[in-house]
Amino acid sequence: LHLQMRTDRDSILANAIFSDGAGAALVSAREPQPGRAALVLDHFHSALVPEGRGDMAWEIGDQGFNLVLSSYVPDVIASNVDQIVGDLLASGETSVDAIDLWAVHPGGKAILDKVERSLRLQPEQIQASRETLRDFGNMSSATILFVLQRILAEAGPEPQQVAAMAFGPGLTVESALLRVQPAQAETPERFASEGTLPETLSVLGR
Repeated sequence: LHLQMRTDRDSILANAIFSDGAGAALVSAREPQPGRAALVLDHFHSALVPEGRGDMAWEIGDQGFNLVLSSYVPDVIASNVDQIVGDLLASGETSVDAIDLWAVHPGGKAILDKVERSLRLQPEQIQASRETLRDFGNMSSATILFVLQRILAEAGPEPQQVAAMAFGPGLTVESALLRVQPAQAETPERFASEGTLPETLSVLGR
């Protein structure tokens, strides 16, 4: 549906820059399982950047969707990201300085470079996005979940504030504020209620 074997510039570009991947997220109101870090969803924000409507779009063709993607997308994002992030942070009553990590959709190196520069981020704050781009490429919609998974996998013992954003046709920007909830150790009370205390203690003692 999205992969068109045509020889025009946009089709060749789409086939060259996109990789393949799939992601899913389990969203629940329950407490996370002990021993696993989790992301807590705090606030969401949606923005439309009309000036980019001709730079990133899907057009309906005879055989499926035809991608329109110009080299100006990183510039459009860079010129609007301050306002978009400002609106997101205002919804959560927080500031750029309070955000520990940034999960930015790695649509390409230029996008990450311009977002990092525009928001005056430290390289380590956006490292998960760069590593995802390096290891997997741009997998379109699934990519942001790979970035968040990497942040979870590297979570330390302290809570962290995360700002996430992804980009799509329109040009649209979807963003969110999240919190990394560190993995919590199992409690003896929980083990005892489940009748697994001896077995678990033997594992923890190894």
